[in-house]
Amino acid sequence: MDIVKHNQVAWDIQSNQAESPWVKPVSRDEIAGARAGNWQVILTPTKPVPSEWFGNIRGKELLGLASGGGQQVPLFAAAGAQVTSFDNSPAQLAKDEYVALRDGLDIAYEQGDMADLSRFDDESFDLIFHPVSNVFSEHILPVWQHCARILRPGGRLLSGFMNPDFYLFDHDDLYRGGLMQVRFSLPFADTEHLGDAEIKKRQAEGRALEFSHSLQTQIAGQLDAGLLLAGFYEDHWDTQATPLNDYMPTSMATLAIKLDA
Repeated sequence: MDIVKHNQVAWDIQSNQAESPWVKPVSRDEIAGARAGNWQVILTPTKPVPSEWFGNIRGKELLGLASGGGQQVPLFAAAGAQVTSFDNSPAQLAKDEYVALRDGLDIAYEQGDMADLSRFDDESFDLIFHPVSNVFSEHILPVWQHCARILRPGGRLLSGFMNPDFYLFDHDDLYRGGLMQVRFSLPFADTEHLGDAEIKKRQAEGRALEFSHSLQTQIAGQLDAGLLLAGFYEDHWDTQATPLNDYMPTSMATLAIKLDA
């Protein structure tokens, strides 16, 4: 099956339903704050990214990678970065464009698969912002390899990703009040556990197919691509989103830097 297309349709549906917190554009007040130098964004569900991870972004060329939805990308543009928003979902890109038109921001838009950034030239960007979204990509190593290629020397990759252990459990069952028990081996893939009818049902509900990725591929994958790990933190979600929140951090974030040649 075409996983990229499936997830594009699912995210378009989710974005148009406007119920998810990940599809709600920032307000005019938040844009005004960013223009004044007062802004925060998240790579993971709740914890703000440390400001020192960015440095001064004014005038920098920044790629929002799988980061559509009218949230982070418009803030970067308001703060003075030269921003390109890249996302698989046209509806999520339209949220970025909506904020840009509303508030007079200059943003470029590209629609495509996060694992294929071949349209971008080598050393095109100073910073890549990649929030928790690679759970929707079957293969993660190409993402890191492309990011390393298109970053300039000294450029920064800020990434969020799920704790792989999150996928040991059947979350549909947990939401229904089921017992917390290990159900799946890792790495996990929805495509290995769902039949065709359930996959179609999930897409119609705006639920993209998900894939877990090991720490080997998440962290060592960045190192092997030629990046230096320079920052790390874990984050919790909330108990309403998952009962696992009471027991472990559900996501992580990394800052990686491309070394000078």
